[in-house]
Amino acid sequence: MIRVSVEKENAKYKKISILGHAMYDDYGKDIVCSAVSSIVITTVNGILSLNKESLSYLVSKKGMTIHIKNTDEVTQILIGNMISLLKELELKYSDNIEVK
Repeated sequence: MIRVSVEKENAKYKKISILGHAMYDDYGKDIVCSAVSSIVITTVNGILSLNKESLSYLVSKKGMTIHIKNTDEVTQILIGNMISLLKELELKYSDNIEVK
C-alpha cells in the first residue's frame, strides 16, 4: 500500500511523505503507482518551474519526501490540489493508497 502522510503547520503544508508500493499489479504495470507518480511529479515540477526555492524533495527506494519551504499562495494551492487528486485516487483504490 502507498501511504501518503501530510504535515501542516499553522494551516500551511510543510511536509508530504509518499511511501510504499500500491500492490495493485506487478512493478512496472501498476496503474495506481503510475497515477501517484504522475500526480506528484507533475506537481513538484510545476512548483519548481515557478520558484526553485519553494520546495525540496528526496527520492529513495522507499518513496519520496517533499519539504515545502515557501508558504506562498501558489505553492500552497498546487500542493493542496495534489493532495485532493491523491484523495480522489484513494476513493477508488482504498486497498492500494491511504492519505492521512
